[in-house]
Amino acid sequence: MRTQQCSSGESGGAHSGENCSSSGSSGLSPGSDSDSSGVVCGGGGGGGMRGVLSRYWSLESLHSASVIADGSLEKTSDDVGSEEDLYEDFRGSSHHYGHPGGGGEQLAINELISDGGVVYAEALWAHVTMDDQELGFKAGDVVEVMDATNKEWWWGRIMDSEGWFPASFVRLRVNQDEPMEDYPLKLEDGREKDSINAPHRYGVGHTTKDQMRTNVINEILSTERDYIKHLKDICEGYIKQCRKRADMFTEEQLKTIFGNIEDIYKCQKKFVKALEKKFNKDYPHLSEVGSCFLEYQNEFQIYSEYCNNHPNACMELSRLTKVSKYVYFFEACRLLQKMIDISLDGFLLTPVQKICKYPLQLAELLKYTNPQHRDFKDVEAALNAMKNVAQLINERKRRLENIDKIAQWQSSIEDWEGEDVLVKSSELIYSGELTKISQPQAKSHQRMFFLFDHQLVCCKKDLLRRDILYYKSRINIDNMEILDVEDGKDKDFSITVKNAFKLHCRDPEGVHLFCAKKPEQKQRWLRAFENERKQVQLDQETGFSITEMQKKQAMLNASKQNQSGKPKVVTRTYYDFLMRQKHPTLPTNLPQQQVFMLAEPKRKPSNFWQNISRLAPFRK
Repeated sequence: MRTQQCSSGESGGAHSGENCSSSGSSGLSPGSDSDSSGVVCGGGGGGGMRGVLSRYWSLESLHSASVIADGSLEKTSDDVGSEEDLYEDFRGSSHHYGHPGGGGEQLAINELISDGGVVYAEALWAHVTMDDQELGFKAGDVVEVMDATNKEWWWGRIMDSEGWFPASFVRLRVNQDEPMEDYPLKLEDGREKDSINAPHRYGVGHTTKDQMRTNVINEILSTERDYIKHLKDICEGYIKQCRKRADMFTEEQLKTIFGNIEDIYKCQKKFVKALEKKFNKDYPHLSEVGSCFLEYQNEFQIYSEYCNNHPNACMELSRLTKVSKYVYFFEACRLLQKMIDISLDGFLLTPVQKICKYPLQLAELLKYTNPQHRDFKDVEAALNAMKNVAQLINERKRRLENIDKIAQWQSSIEDWEGEDVLVKSSELIYSGELTKISQPQAKSHQRMFFLFDHQLVCCKKDLLRRDILYYKSRINIDNMEILDVEDGKDKDFSITVKNAFKLHCRDPEGVHLFCAKKPEQKQRWLRAFENERKQVQLDQETGFSITEMQKKQAMLNASKQNQSGKPKVVTRTYYDFLMRQKHPTLPTNLPQQQVFMLAEPKRKPSNFWQNISRLAPFRK
């Protein structure tokens, strides 16, 4: 199945010929089994209630709107009445209007395709899927769009593979008339293949390189202006109206839902002004915009806070929209602001997508910038800077997810003593079994060790229940030195050791001796301690930190999950988290607006995780 269109044959129904779109908000492709319930005819794909309200507000109730100073429309609460009343009034009326607006760009794409043209898009981030009806790709891949009838899921092709993919995961190429050979083909191992003999999927374009650079410059400016309009609509259309309804929203709720989007709006307004100053109206290809990105690279780090909060915003919106009055209220806000037919959570995804889009735009701009161009070095530096910003945002998001898992792990440990792990640490570096030699009698104890940044936690397995761990001690390793110990007799402990290493402190009594079972295990631990020091140094350089509020919230969530009467055992969830924390993938069973990380394809797990899966803390 590809895409479908239908005509409404019901009496009194909507106009025939409306698009039928599958429920894209479910996160399922139109061809998946879970979507077999059929297609839904609706105004703009927004559902019956959204279509009804759109028609009512656009044609019936705008007559009472008043014009304010800037020429925009404003409606008083007395004129509007309750959102439920508007809906009920229209249900009883006999009017049947077509849905205003629509996807003009989407229609243009389909017209171009139907006329025999070819449309290409670049992947903003990876689409990892196990569904044979979906098209998987990596960030940066070029996809041929073959059908865009469905609003949220398009049909595309890469080489010999075809399938559905989320429309929000890609960005249409600016220079559609460019030969495809300019995009190197990629082999399965990620290396670029010589494209000299690649078949022409386009005729050779006659557009000059300067014109192509002009196209990219124009796209950067136009998308920035559209983005500013989008942010303004959210701030004035939603936040401003929500603050008027103190009976419905607290300030804490608004902070959760909208994050720091108002700060982003202020930053982007200054950024677009800087871009416009650098824009050469007479000769756009001579515009020097690279310096603008370099100037604002630090300001763009405010997106980190927004991206980290976005999952919380989705959860809070999901909770509120279970109550009908919030559904009506948000829809009324959208219609008063004359925004397109997308739900609020979809609008709130845009800043996440925007910060991921900058590296792609700059990469394309650099491609059409001659090395002799005055803007070349700045664009090159800006591309690296924006890649670093996006990488930093993704890394901070991953670390924030880590603290929830660490709190969950700590709550599963019996007889915990002292401060929480999160007081000093935010990431698990390594873990495994070691034999610890203690002074002064050189007693040996087999223990489970967990290496976090700044500290090493020691636990003991239960003799009968191997799936239970008891807290024993911890070592602050900030002032420790790691020493590799040769096999043989150790002079400090006067015993013969094998596969050993020491943690040595300036204090004469601060020497800790550890032995691994195999030489390769010892080497893994030595590398882990080295990585721990690198992580600590990187955190200091980037200024990464976890707020006290975030730490407390993580521990509170963990305590709620660990209900009384249930055994304190680390669930499989934490083990799965450990396996994928370095290589996140995009789940296809989540709504696409909740997915905003730049993902990588699944990778084969290392032998370390296969070995550690047998350990007690990671069993159900």
